[in-house]
Amino acid sequence: RYTEFKLVTREVCKLPSFFSSALFRRIDVECYGIVTRDAFLKYWAESSMLTMDMATQVFEILKQPNRRYLTKADFKPVLEELLATHPGLEFLQGTPEFQEKYAETVIYRIFYYINRSGNGRLTLRELKRSNLIFVMQQVDEEEEINKILRYFSYEHFYVIYCKFWELDTDHDYLLDRENLIRYGNHCLTYRIVDRIFSQVPKKFSSNVEGKMSYEDFVYFILAEEDKSSEPSLEYWFKCIDLDGNGVLTSSELQYFYEEQLHRMSCMSQEPVLFEDILCQIVDMISPEREGYITLHDLKRSKLSGNIFNILFNLNKFMAFESRDPFLIHQLQEREDPTLTEWDRFAHREYVRLSMEEDSEAASNGNVESWEESLEAPF
Repeated sequence: RYTEFKLVTREVCKLPSFFSSALFRRIDVECYGIVTRDAFLKYWAESSMLTMDMATQVFEILKQPNRRYLTKADFKPVLEELLATHPGLEFLQGTPEFQEKYAETVIYRIFYYINRSGNGRLTLRELKRSNLIFVMQQVDEEEEINKILRYFSYEHFYVIYCKFWELDTDHDYLLDRENLIRYGNHCLTYRIVDRIFSQVPKKFSSNVEGKMSYEDFVYFILAEEDKSSEPSLEYWFKCIDLDGNGVLTSSELQYFYEEQLHRMSCMSQEPVLFEDILCQIVDMISPEREGYITLHDLKRSKLSGNIFNILFNLNKFMAFESRDPFLIHQLQEREDPTLTEWDRFAHREYVRLSMEEDSEAASNGNVESWEESLEAPF
């Protein structure tokens, strides 16, 4: 029976236990609710599972029989079982709508990092090149879900969802330009927000004119808060590459920087002239060909993320300009070197959101319901 099958999945097949329902359904095609020993052995042998590595086994179990790729929907059964059985997610049992949002967010994060073609069709090659199988094994062994920073952290989901909810003022699960311009205390320029809404870096999944969906926002926030990752560099490169010819020229950089310059003068900040900025960018990137910056140039440099902040994120640009290299070095010495920019951002925001929620609960004397408050009752 299904309840006893989890042990087979983990001990015999050596797969993460939350794959048991997907594997069970793959064998029990007639939906009898029972898988016999013979049926299991027949499936395992006929599908050549014994000769496959774990990534290929996972791919074969999850994909639709007539396809050569995985879609986001193919991951749903795995996430449903994880939510139903993982001790670190037990507290979400009473809130199915948030279980659903957590599952969605995990899947979007997986596709953001792994499906590099961005076509929503995850190939076996992409899966094998990723760390997803390793991370899934970690999830199966670790009771504290927040220790799994890649894809599955509940805290990371909480930060993404709260950020979206704060911007989505009418709570229709869609954001327009004016909603997104408020992101990060109005840190982004109108020109970069226009490029995002022109759907150059990613075609929106909302199918509503001029509106970004929750999925589109997940891609945006991951790209915005960790500009050192390859998916982020690709996302922002497409935005800055106005003519789509695969190289960034000084005129394209200047187009975006002009608005930053204007904002600085409005704030009575000492303006940094574009000529100086261009020299700084060239020094940071050392492009192979003078006068042009390619995506390959950006991926070679560890400082590429700063360039995008200079061009369209005023808060991060100002922080970069006034940085203390000695202090930064001291902080880096103390920090875990395996943490990404995204991990650090998510941790800071989670602490801030938790403190806000605690003080709100204390001032109200009780915790308001989700419908009445802006924060989710996680």
